[in-house]
Amino acid sequence: MAKIKIGCCGFPVSKKTYFKTFSVVEIQQTFYEPPEAKTALKWREEVPEDFEFTLKAWQLITHTPISPTYKKLKHSIPKDKQDCYGNFRPTSEVMSAWQKTKEIAEILKARIIIFQSPASFKLTSENKKNLREFFSRLDRGKFLLGWESRGQIKEEEIYELCQELKLIDVVDPFHRPAVTEGLKYFRLHGIGGYRYQYSDEDLKKILDWIEGSKEAYVMFNNVYMYQDAHRFKEMLAKKGLLAQ
Repeated sequence: MAKIKIGCCGFPVSKKTYFKTFSVVEIQQTFYEPPEAKTALKWREEVPEDFEFTLKAWQLITHTPISPTYKKLKHSIPKDKQDCYGNFRPTSEVMSAWQKTKEIAEILKARIIIFQSPASFKLTSENKKNLREFFSRLDRGKFLLGWESRGQIKEEEIYELCQELKLIDVVDPFHRPAVTEGLKYFRLHGIGGYRYQYSDEDLKKILDWIEGSKEAYVMFNNVYMYQDAHRFKEMLAKKGLLAQ
């Protein structure tokens, strides 16, 4: 049976309560605006040594400045620099955003970094070229890198790029199955919307999907993320499958 790690995308409850319940969390703040190094260090010092952080890469890498998520940036992007950000463009600005992401990941002792492209992202010849050049230039060290491609992209294209660039295919399994083998990383956004609460039957499906994998991350990202993650953890515990 897989080694299953269960957690939430962000903190739906106080950190103190969360740390008592789960052993992994996916940091969302790094996507909007990475924290200062001292803040990340404080987070790391607050948790047990075996607690795990995963995190989303800074949006400056994946999203263009027209994205509404840029409203959460602490600084504005000059008009003459608009074309230097997003879509994995291997510009100095994007590579700098990677270095900041990597710095925070190292402080948190993270293992996995997620690159989430917007739903509008298409695999044009230019974007393919950007992806290849961006990931080939990274000093990824010991990090595992995952790509959550949310646009209308053919599964065979996702598979080819993930194989070539050594990426984990990060998915919501209720939307489509992961095309890469090995470690599974599920981000559960709610069936049909963020306000969805998963049923026991839904949770059993998740268990079926990760069966046979050596390792799986099941990260809830819906309104009821804490409750659903807790129920899934209890379900595994009752079946004697909890390997956290």
